[in-house]
Amino acid sequence: MKNVTERTSNPFGLRPPFDRTGPDERTAVFGYGDANADFHVIGDHPDVHGGRSTGVPFTETEAGVAIQELAREVGFASGPTDRPDLENLYYSYIHMCCLPAGETPSDDSYADLERFFDAELRAINAHILLPVGERATDHVLREYTTQRGRLDLDMAALHAREIRGRGFLIVPIRDPTEWEDTDEEAIVARLEAILGRDYRQTKGVATLVG
Repeated sequence: MKNVTERTSNPFGLRPPFDRTGPDERTAVFGYGDANADFHVIGDHPDVHGGRSTGVPFTETEAGVAIQELAREVGFASGPTDRPDLENLYYSYIHMCCLPAGETPSDDSYADLERFFDAELRAINAHILLPVGERATDHVLREYTTQRGRLDLDMAALHAREIRGRGFLIVPIRDPTEWEDTDEEAIVARLEAILGRDYRQTKGVATLVG
């Protein structure tokens, strides 16, 4: 039984490897939520999925708010929108660091932060990984499955699909700013179906596309 920590924000005390923001600006948006969670939502960076003001992933931006509403609908989230109470769910970004206004992360800065993201992901040790958007999905499929070479990075096709990886079940989520028609209903239905079965059996399963 996991009992990692009861801290909600940055439970492992990570420190960003670089700080490119001003003296009064937030340096990073750290992981947040239930450090003993079975479900781990993985976003891109603060300017895409939010948190520069609140310090909490998946707040403020259109995409971030949509992910939080999804978490509430499935029963993972409650409480205030700027600092929600998460149960069995953890949020983090592949690029935690904030950058000066107008700048976007470079390939080098993603690479600098990869080891921090990987360490936190393995410490959480969730059963279900939920990468949001193309960049996070590409990273998770490359690093935690053997499937990336066999799969086109078509988020419309990958959305809400189960992909079994190396010790994880991955369920990509199309960025909410691109949702169409039944995309929201599809991911809600997928999560409810996973919750309705013994999803913990995903640990250690053979790699295959579900």
